[in-house]
Amino acid sequence: MNSIPASSTSARPPSVLAERRNWRRLSGLSVLSSPVDERPSTANGHAPAITEEISEIKRYEDFTTIDWVQDAIHEQSRRRAKRRDGFGFWDQEGTFGWRRKVRESYNAGQAWVVITIVGAVIGLISALLNIITEWLSDIKLGRCTTAFYLNEQFCCWGAEGGCPEWKPWTSFSLVNYIIYIFYAVLFAFVAASLVKSFAPYAAGSGISEIKCIIAGFVMKGFLGAWTLLIKSIALPLAIASGLSVGKEGPSVHFAVCAGNVISRFFEKYKRNASKTREVLTATAAAGVAVAFGSPIGGVLFSLEEVANYFPLKTLWRSYFCALVATGVLAMMNPFRTGQLVMFQVHYDRTWHFFELIFFVLIGVFGGLYGALVIKWNLRVQGFRKKYLSRHAVLESVILAGLTAVLCYPNMFLRINMTEMMEILFRECEGGHDYNGLCEAKNRWTMVGSLAIATILRIFLVIISYGCKVPAGIFVPSMAIGASFGRFVGILVQALHETYPKSQFFASCEPDIPCITPGTYAFLGAGAALSGIMHLTISVTVIMFELTGALNYILPTMIVVGVTKAVGDCFGNGGIADRMIWANGFPFLDTKEDHVFNVPVSQAMTADPVSLPAAEFPVREAEHLLNDNKFQGFPIVENRTNKTLVGYIGRTELRYGIDRAKAEGLLSPNATCVFTKEAAEAAIARRAAAAASTSASQYLAPETFDDIHSNAGASIVDLSRYADHTPLTVHPRLPLETVMEIFKKMGPRVIVVEHRGRLTGLVTVKDCLKYQFKVEAEEQALAATSPPQLSLGGASNSRASDTLEERLWTWMQQVGSLFSWKRASRIRLGSRRPESRPSTTAGSDHQEGAAPSSDPHDPMELEDR
Repeated sequence: MNSIPASSTSARPPSVLAERRNWRRLSGLSVLSSPVDERPSTANGHAPAITEEISEIKRYEDFTTIDWVQDAIHEQSRRRAKRRDGFGFWDQEGTFGWRRKVRESYNAGQAWVVITIVGAVIGLISALLNIITEWLSDIKLGRCTTAFYLNEQFCCWGAEGGCPEWKPWTSFSLVNYIIYIFYAVLFAFVAASLVKSFAPYAAGSGISEIKCIIAGFVMKGFLGAWTLLIKSIALPLAIASGLSVGKEGPSVHFAVCAGNVISRFFEKYKRNASKTREVLTATAAAGVAVAFGSPIGGVLFSLEEVANYFPLKTLWRSYFCALVATGVLAMMNPFRTGQLVMFQVHYDRTWHFFELIFFVLIGVFGGLYGALVIKWNLRVQGFRKKYLSRHAVLESVILAGLTAVLCYPNMFLRINMTEMMEILFRECEGGHDYNGLCEAKNRWTMVGSLAIATILRIFLVIISYGCKVPAGIFVPSMAIGASFGRFVGILVQALHETYPKSQFFASCEPDIPCITPGTYAFLGAGAALSGIMHLTISVTVIMFELTGALNYILPTMIVVGVTKAVGDCFGNGGIADRMIWANGFPFLDTKEDHVFNVPVSQAMTADPVSLPAAEFPVREAEHLLNDNKFQGFPIVENRTNKTLVGYIGRTELRYGIDRAKAEGLLSPNATCVFTKEAAEAAIARRAAAAASTSASQYLAPETFDDIHSNAGASIVDLSRYADHTPLTVHPRLPLETVMEIFKKMGPRVIVVEHRGRLTGLVTVKDCLKYQFKVEAEEQALAATSPPQLSLGGASNSRASDTLEERLWTWMQQVGSLFSWKRASRIRLGSRRPESRPSTTAGSDHQEGAAPSSDPHDPMELEDR
């Protein structure tokens, strides 16, 4: 294509200049095609403003993904624009240039201002929630006669030999039992109603969604102010209701919400996704820090579990945010004991090497517990989504009532889980005896109670986690591990007292307690937490910061290591990762290694809808946008040779057309051009055609249709909105390499081209679809292969294999008895769910399509 040199402007005929002014007036500006020159390409210099407008539009595009490559380009353009344009008065140099230095210092320190404010807010919210939660949990059992707003601990502060100020509701156990159930049901009803009516995203833990959001997935409202408010109100109610849910996961959610809401007041973070990602990652660390009283553990949790991009700058800011939040929490001192969490404890005795056998046993339990709960909780989630999604409040109320009925008779299940862990972690010396827990005469009664508590709590966690109230799984898992650990510790203590002279216990010193059951509870809590989340380093540090006992680092590492090894035998990824899989979020886990041994051409979308660089009618472009949900389109020279020249996103295309319409009248036959060369060529052709027609031969329009068709601009230049250097790969590039590009660079789409010709597109969704396809084929192959004979015979193997399926079939039959069934999008009995209508007008093949419009029901991949 021929282009007219810039130096020939004065020699151009008036028709060419008029045409150029016409299409320039309808041209937008884009940082993607801005020249290398530091000066703006147009006199008015609107490029940064238009970029900000497009960024503002993209903020509200729900269920889309952020292109981190383009976000970095936009940020660089903003910095160049600031350096070029300045800030008026502040740009003027004084005698020593202090104005510019002040401005630059503020811009550099703005991040620390935001982190400090957010950390203080997180610490304040956490302290208030701790106080409210303890009062609501105790109000189910009785009241304080001196001041109704005091919980049992504060009401009986300093009391010895009983507490006359704290009294149960009545003197009749049965009536107290009914009151306990009533309050549990009431709290659950209020919490579920608030969530359903005002902030559906406040339900659940939120860690799975936060991982996806930090990776670039947009979920409008999930980190909003309403979600923060409702989650902060409903979380104490949900915990006080007695449901087997915890506050640690929701603590991460409300902390990230606080970071997102507060950072929006600062221009630096308002439209910059990468800067916002730093704040969200730092606040996730602060959420765990205030939940466990573990600032270093919170930072490591954010590194190990939440963030897929964690540079050194983010590490330092995460540490500082966790430090500020923990400092504010310590200053508030919600428990008036100097402890940051209720179950914080200190040990002054060491361990013995013969105990490693029992520590390994606890580690094995943690791995088996995690595998069991993850598998069956996903099944329950599928049952809940299929049959109970429209009756979330009723489900929560029934679960709370069932939990209260089952838990009240057991001394360990009746109280709050954090209080239970505080009791089980303690050493028996020093007067820490809860209802005869440390007395030898009650040993076997306690063993039975702990065993029942462990089994019932596992069942309740499986059916409760995922209900429509703020619900975490950290503390319930730790409570299960603590009860099992104390159970093992008591048995080991009894074994030592029965055979004190055995060579096995030769390392025990005389006249000094050899076995500390509380340490077994502590290690069991760490094992269960590691088993459910598949974490290692962060769990070890969190448990160390909870106890402050350096000599228990080695047992903790051994237990967590065994738990991780056992858990990995049943599948990779903790419950947060499995929830991402079940909900179908487009997320590539950086911890997974993929081996497909196929080129990217096997997973890409072949022959995508493309746009010609020139002569593309505006009317056809509008129809394409209205009839499809494609998030972007490759640009080719023409649809015959398909030579790739660029890529344009859906938002940019829509914005460019709407802006052209707003600025001037468009001809019904107007066409779009996507490259500067095509625009110059179109102008030259139009000017040449106008010049070749003499004035005498020119016929004026005779009808209104002719006037309408000839009026307005005939060219809409969209070249400044297009990306002329999209990320491209060869069709034979290994799929594993492409997935690594998505993980480390974060593009929204990668264009596949061969020798300059467009071959296809590949997105994260395409990679996940291929992964699920391969996994489904492997499972189908395993299902059709002949069963291996076990020592017990083929019939026993078949019976054990079908027991789980029989239970799942029975659950489905129970659900089908109700009239609550609705169309389901997931069937956990297999990797491939039953089909559902697509959310797109066409096939979901081009850079993802908009998911379900129901905010209660997350997007799922089409081929899941």
